[in-house]
Amino acid sequence: MSKTSRRLFLLGTGAVLGGLGTRAALREEIPVGRVLSTPTDNPLVLNDASELSPTPVNKHLSFTKKFDQAALDNLRGELMAAKSEGRPFIASAARHSMGGQSMARGGTTLSLTDDWVAIDSSAMTYRCGGGTRWSTVIRQLDAQGFSPAVMQSNNDFGVASTYSVNAHGWPVPFSGCGSTVKSLRMMLADGSLITCSRSENADIFRAAMGGYGLFGVITELEMQMVVNTRLEPRFERMSPMEFGPRFVKTIKDGTGVQMAYGRMDVSIDRFFEEAMMITYRPTRNQSDIPPAPGSGWLSHTARRIFRDQLGSDRAKHRRWWFEAGLGPFIGGSDTTRNTLLNEPVITLDDQDPGRTDILHEYFVSPENFGAFVSACQEVIPSSYQELLNITLRYVAPDNESWLSYAPNDRIACVMLFSQEKSHRGEADMHRMTEELIDRTLAIGGSYYLPYRLHARQDQIEKAYPGLRPFAAKKRAMDPGNLFRHALWDTYMARS
Repeated sequence: MSKTSRRLFLLGTGAVLGGLGTRAALREEIPVGRVLSTPTDNPLVLNDASELSPTPVNKHLSFTKKFDQAALDNLRGELMAAKSEGRPFIASAARHSMGGQSMARGGTTLSLTDDWVAIDSSAMTYRCGGGTRWSTVIRQLDAQGFSPAVMQSNNDFGVASTYSVNAHGWPVPFSGCGSTVKSLRMMLADGSLITCSRSENADIFRAAMGGYGLFGVITELEMQMVVNTRLEPRFERMSPMEFGPRFVKTIKDGTGVQMAYGRMDVSIDRFFEEAMMITYRPTRNQSDIPPAPGSGWLSHTARRIFRDQLGSDRAKHRRWWFEAGLGPFIGGSDTTRNTLLNEPVITLDDQDPGRTDILHEYFVSPENFGAFVSACQEVIPSSYQELLNITLRYVAPDNESWLSYAPNDRIACVMLFSQEKSHRGEADMHRMTEELIDRTLAIGGSYYLPYRLHARQDQIEKAYPGLRPFAAKKRAMDPGNLFRHALWDTYMARS
């Protein structure tokens, strides 16, 4: 497979474009209203990846270098200033969340860009700054033959942010990123700097894992790494009703699967009627592993092809033909672990001022995956939303995080919607989200918290039984409620 073909295939795009097939009748049922979240030049109004969370802040800081003593003193001073003024404080990296989780309304928002990595090959670990991007981690590790054990599926997120949402990715057989963190340093609300691990301040370590920055500012982390390997893919086409159990069985069958994901057909006229499982195993030849390429013109070409799915079942049909029909024939040659990971999410940006991309993610047990598919078939096509992609991943059980979304084996169902930035688009997304969460909870599943805050209070409490003790722990550690954001204000403050 050529590099061109592989990049287009991995991004889940098709090589042939199609015509239009919009749901015009449904679009006329709801008045449009004005476009939401118009751009602003005010540097003290921040937004996140949703483009629907404009948030006025009192101060926006950026820490760009490794935290030496002077930088730590500076951070401590900013925390004390915010506390004395009664203002909230929150740290973030690239603000890829979608519901205001990375900004402090009326307070201080800290952007971390301290990009550094230190490798310990004997311990198979690396240390990095809280704001280090995964692109830097991959570049540094790749040069020495290593790869991050777990990271998100794109490389432009911050490492501490990934831990703070306990994100997962394609690598198997892992749980979330937190399962591969050995230790971290964190500055608390009182200005103290502590080390957290499974043996030191273990309760804080577990609470901050998927704790959304509510316990302190993470200044650096120690993470597990693995050997970078040359991988070859295998493709299996199947009914979605059998995907869940087969996916987990394949990952656990002892054949050395290192990366795995699935996709389903998203065209409206055959919605979720077919699935594809893609798994990667090491090749016999592990010599002369090439450097992981970065994003180039191929990714931008793929973005245009991906975007032409909007409103077009014909384009979605042809994309599925490319991915599930042609893909196994042209995509069989090897790649590397780091190549699969080294792609920024920005290359698929919609670049449409009237629309925005909104992610949903649901976690269901393998045996209930078929029921989840049926629920989606009943809920999504009748909505106003445009589903452009679904990626299916495996998540191993997480019994550490206080806000665990995977108490047992889970299939993570990551859906990318293109939403119109209007009142009708937002209202319909809110309605559809509530319905999907209800249907997922009914089959014992859960949903992911970094996205739009459309769930009801009873839904988050049912999905996350640890929410109340989590909130109590946060109040005990931060009685002045210094660290807070929209997720806390909307749900956790009420728990």
